[in-house]
Amino acid sequence: MLNRRQLRIKVMQAVFSFQRQNPDDLKDLEKFINTSMTQSYTLFLYMAQLLVKIHEEAVERHGKKQKRLLASNVEENPSRHFIDNKILLQLRESQTLKEALQQRDLDPWHLDSKYVENLYFKIQESKTFVVYSMDEEPSLKKDLKFLTYIYEDIIAPSDELLDYLEDINITWTDDFPLVNSTMIQFMRKIKPSKDVVLPPLFKDQEDAKFTMSLFRKTLLNINELSARIEGKTPNWDKERIAQIDMVLIMMAQAEFLYFSDIPVKVTINEYLEIAKDYSSPKSANFINGILDNLLKEFEKSNEIQKMGRGLM
Repeated sequence: MLNRRQLRIKVMQAVFSFQRQNPDDLKDLEKFINTSMTQSYTLFLYMAQLLVKIHEEAVERHGKKQKRLLASNVEENPSRHFIDNKILLQLRESQTLKEALQQRDLDPWHLDSKYVENLYFKIQESKTFVVYSMDEEPSLKKDLKFLTYIYEDIIAPSDELLDYLEDINITWTDDFPLVNSTMIQFMRKIKPSKDVVLPPLFKDQEDAKFTMSLFRKTLLNINELSARIEGKTPNWDKERIAQIDMVLIMMAQAEFLYFSDIPVKVTINEYLEIAKDYSSPKSANFINGILDNLLKEFEKSNEIQKMGRGLM
């Protein structure tokens, strides 16, 4: 679920925290990174369970409509498309999802049902819901199309929902876009009569090792990495360089020097993209210039040892 860019961001946050707090024991920050990564998965479980709760809300309200003694014919026979949505039914019955929540002692939305209700009403009021409900030939493909729409156009853009999630865990603001993309891919893989397969936290164990190694290599060499930056910015006092920029340049250096399997172009592109999201408008150009100068120096002194073709 977590890609390399997201893992780099989590390392960046931990190194930034180290510079501000300067703790004696790096194990505390390693725990911070591990907690941050596991909390990203918790957010995914929150969003998966949100769909379950919205579906439960729809089922409950559908039942109440049918029980109204004085209901009109339309209300006596409301469309069942939403409550019979094959993907939602499979997700709601998923033993895998239930076990994942139980293992982490999670019961999301139980005490915060107003967010579920508000989203349900927004879905019901949408034109897409009306068209979907009137379709005379429902299908799995149409169920997925409808579910994708309500997630991308109603749930994910909800400021109320994002504010609520941010109150629970401030780092979820950074994780939200990635988790939403993961949710769309996850829903596409759900098939009737087969239990859902939850995405793994890491693509593979190499990504987990990369995260902790990048963190340790950056901090264990922080003085040396920092000194090189100062030497490449004669017109800038250290205090005038944004702390995030300093952290990103140090991390990029660490990848140049200590990660023989990562191409330098990949490293540069990744940190420039992170800078665009987390630092000042001019940071990407500034960082690109510094990294270019550092790279020339490293190549001249033969300090970069990359393995494999096309890694330079």
